[in-house]
Order: sequence, then C-alpha cells, then structure tokens
Amino acid sequence: MPRFDGTGPMGQGPRTGYRIGNCGCGMGNRQGPCRRFYGKKEEAEMLKEEEAILESDLKVIKERLSEIKD
Repeated sequence: MPRFDGTGPMGQGPRTGYRIGNCGCGMGNRQGPCRRFYGKKEEAEMLKEEEAILESDLKVIKERLSEIKD
C-alpha cells in the first residue's frame, strides 16, 4: 500500500494488489493469513472472510469459463 491510506496500489481499494490485502498478510505472499497476530475468534472471522472472497473469485472464474466455452 504505497500511500498507507487503505486504497491499494492503484487507488482501487483494499485487496486489489498482488499481496491481496492486510499489508501483505493475505494469500499473495504464499504463507497464508498472518495467524500469529490474532486470537482464535479473530482468526475464524478472518478465515471466513477469506473463504467468502475465494468463493466469489471462483464464481467469477467459472462464469468466465462458461462464456469462453460457448
């Protein structure tokens, strides 16, 4: 986050850069969520949020694949 204002690298909002949000603690760094900084409740909430994001991304991918096949 170049400007440290929560807008992401191109001003398009959080989770729009390579590291996928939380200043590099997302899945983009291939280490998974930064669990060491959270308790179990916060970790569960964070994982549910990540699950929803991944499900949304998968839906978009499946829709695009369907468009390409047709």
